[in-house]
Amino acid sequence: GAFFSGLGLFILYYVVAVIVLIAAKILFKPSQELFRKLLHLACFMSVFVLHYAIDTWYIAMSVALAFALLLYPILYFAERFPKLMQLLQERKPGEIRSSLVLVFLMMALLIFVFWGWMGEEWKYISIVSVMAWGFGDGAAALIGKRFGRSVVRHRRVEGKKTLEGSIAMSVFAAAAIFVSLLFLTKTPWYFCLIAALCIAPICSAVELFSRNGTDTITVPLATAIPTFFLMKLFSLASL
Repeated sequence: GAFFSGLGLFILYYVVAVIVLIAAKILFKPSQELFRKLLHLACFMSVFVLHYAIDTWYIAMSVALAFALLLYPILYFAERFPKLMQLLQERKPGEIRSSLVLVFLMMALLIFVFWGWMGEEWKYISIVSVMAWGFGDGAAALIGKRFGRSVVRHRRVEGKKTLEGSIAMSVFAAAAIFVSLLFLTKTPWYFCLIAALCIAPICSAVELFSRNGTDTITVPLATAIPTFFLMKLFSLASL
């Protein structure tokens, strides 16, 4: 039925994405960090498949959860082949497995809250949140590693995160929120811009203090909640 066709489409998306990414790696030989972020891009863009190729929230949520359940043992088995995991740019054992499962759990949670519970009119918040996290986090990593000079030293900040990376996160998250709201809602552009400028610094701060890869969950939630309240406020202001 609808569940299996939805799951089939989701799997097909990833099969095509992996083929394209491997071809790009062979042909263009991108840097390790760039290739990691291309994988990251393919992953977070799959939220559009869940929202627009599937008609009902519970099927979309079930597909995300089922895919996570299928993927976990496959990646666990793949870890026996170091060259394969090296191709996927895994930094430490189990990293890709745990981070991908977190991504799909996060998508399932957002779908449940902002499509299932709040209603279809709010489902765009899931996409806005994933776009803010995806583009923001990618920019923070690439720009932080390339241009980062000012390391943020704080006992709650993990690793060598930089001020430049955090600024890049704010800028790209703001752009992602603005463009997403502009295209997915009927909200005037200036309200979309205000929302983006208010929410993006929150995303950046949350990413900065998130540890052990939890930004996959914390940043989308830190985007979704203020987006909901601001859009509610804007709708009241427009009456």
